[in-house]
Amino acid sequence: MLYLVDANVLMSAANTYYRHDWVPEFWEWLSFHAQAGSIKVPLEIFEEFEDGSKDEFKDQMYAWIQDPNNKQAILLPQAADIALVQAVLSKGYSSQLTEDQVEKLGRDPFLIAHALTSPKDRCVVTNEKSAPAAKPHNRKIPDACSLNGVKWCSPFDLMAALKFRTAWKGG
Repeated sequence: MLYLVDANVLMSAANTYYRHDWVPEFWEWLSFHAQAGSIKVPLEIFEEFEDGSKDEFKDQMYAWIQDPNNKQAILLPQAADIALVQAVLSKGYSSQLTEDQVEKLGRDPFLIAHALTSPKDRCVVTNEKSAPAAKPHNRKIPDACSLNGVKWCSPFDLMAALKFRTAWKGG
């Protein structure tokens, strides 16, 4: 299974529960699986990472993602299929969206389209929660994935599937 990771997963991890200085094992594990080819970030999602900031956690995230070894390993080496992006928009959101509404969706349709290229072998990883009652232009990734026949999971499901463990030893 190839896990396609949304930017919010890495940003949340870096800013909260898996800060680089708290759980460096998480980032080593992520690098390992990126190099092994089981975790990737599509270019369109990769571009969402800021160029650093005055926030130390965002700076750490930026430094990690821009490290040449990590960047090469985690970046999905495929361009999005625009026809699939359009299909995701139509089926997962609405064919009647305005330009402003499409812009508000951001890069989410690209992430789902990358998974749609091989829906049996790819899974979108996101922190977003399902909200089936949301209007089409506010639809969340899990619901758009489901409408397009794409698997999705939480970061914790990903960690369980790929058996994340720390090597911490108390003393």
